[in-house]
Amino acid sequence: SPRQVWHTVQASMAAGAAPEGEGAAFLRELGWREFSAHLLFHWPDLPDEPLRREFADFPWAPEPALFAAWCRGRTGYPLIDAGMRELWSTGWMHNRVRMIVASFLVKDLLVAWQDGEAWFWDTLVDADLANNAASWQWVAGCGADAAPYFRVFNPVLQAKKCDPRGDYVRRWVPELAQGAAGQVPARALGGAGAGPEGRRRPAGRRLPRAGRGPRSRAATGAGRLRQPAPRTIGCIIGGVTN
Repeated sequence: SPRQVWHTVQASMAAGAAPEGEGAAFLRELGWREFSAHLLFHWPDLPDEPLRREFADFPWAPEPALFAAWCRGRTGYPLIDAGMRELWSTGWMHNRVRMIVASFLVKDLLVAWQDGEAWFWDTLVDADLANNAASWQWVAGCGADAAPYFRVFNPVLQAKKCDPRGDYVRRWVPELAQGAAGQVPARALGGAGAGPEGRRRPAGRRLPRAGRGPRSRAATGAGRLRQPAPRTIGCIIGGVTN
């Protein structure tokens, strides 16, 4: 049972048999798993409908070409593309990258969270119905204790923070590993400093046309979420964080 696992890990940490930091991280993830299972049990439509019903009629702006580019790691944002290509190749990606690519799909491309949820369900080897649905709703801002509309993971800043040397991007986006004039600098692999809105255009890749790019779409999405909304389900368990 989860209680047995919880107390076993705590006992191992107390005895010095398990690193305290890693043990604590494991217990946090265990808590998230059980919280997600709780949500799915009490709200069986969690994979399909937002917990915060005021988001049910949110005017998403789906664009099949952009969704396909996200799925296959061809958005032009190096960290996003690296994560999605790793997912397609291995069936896995790090939790931080999962949050970044999810935020990009929902809040930059304005694609409905259910589409991203379905893609993760099809491609993740560790896909879990409750975890997947609850996590996507958290990112979209419509779930329990969800991230607010204005919390957007900036893929450029996240690349600088999580992959400062560009090793992860070079591994999964090989066309950026070697540029026409030699090795691409690590600072360039985040996508910053390469034109409007800090977007970098890798060789042979077309970015969305002006006025339809990720940044303008994100601004539109944020504006749609500025309407006042009551916190009906947002504090089921207020202490859960990620």
